[in-house]
Amino acid sequence: MIELTIADNVAEVVLNAPDKLNSLDPQAIAELDAAYREAESAGVRALLLRGEGRAFCAGRDISEVDPQDDDVLGYLGGLVTPLLERMSSFPAPTFAVAHGACLGVGLGLLIATDVVYVADTAKIGSPFANLGATLDSGGHALFFERLGAHKTLDLIYTGRLMSGSEAVASGLFSQVFPADEVTDATRAAARKASTGATRAFLESKELVHALRDERLGLWQSMADENRAQAALCDTDDYREGFAAFQQKRSPAFTGRA
Repeated sequence: MIELTIADNVAEVVLNAPDKLNSLDPQAIAELDAAYREAESAGVRALLLRGEGRAFCAGRDISEVDPQDDDVLGYLGGLVTPLLERMSSFPAPTFAVAHGACLGVGLGLLIATDVVYVADTAKIGSPFANLGATLDSGGHALFFERLGAHKTLDLIYTGRLMSGSEAVASGLFSQVFPADEVTDATRAAARKASTGATRAFLESKELVHALRDERLGLWQSMADENRAQAALCDTDDYREGFAAFQQKRSPAFTGRA
């Protein structure tokens, strides 16, 4: 179900079970985790995640789950959360294509990705009202932070799904594109990032994660920025960037420290 290709320092991870809207069972979670491990071992400088068919990912595959003996904590806490943590800390810029249904664990995959480009026809929200379940995989944190309490609970109580255009306009994700253009746009962004100063990108990634997770104030974040900038001074890409600017040419970054 999970496919990985690597070319020109870019990994492309594909959820390929379109007949079930790329919903994820434990085996698929394990395969996805393995794909990220392999891409990290290969030293790629960017990664793109997408889904085949009509949807990015409709969430957990519950087609054969018996609610009477369902190990929810084993699935979510034991499998999904570690995967999302691995994705979030991937040592290169990551991008995702969001189209069709992006729900439950599928929404979590997007939350754990650095940059998400969204098809205008995507469907994003909390579909759990009819299941007697609740939003998971980080959805509460994302919606509350970006939408506030009232709209978050409105989406949860009603089960209404936002379009991709509404989700981007609400600040959930980065950019919206027509459905037939979003994959190419995301690939282009990943290719561009793969030629950039990877260490500098990772410093920014860590700074953003600290702001999110530690709720840092302005001056603490500024101090962290200063330390990050000082550390970058010792990298080849920092020296190359300054030399290229001074020589009025395009930089040739290697991505190495």
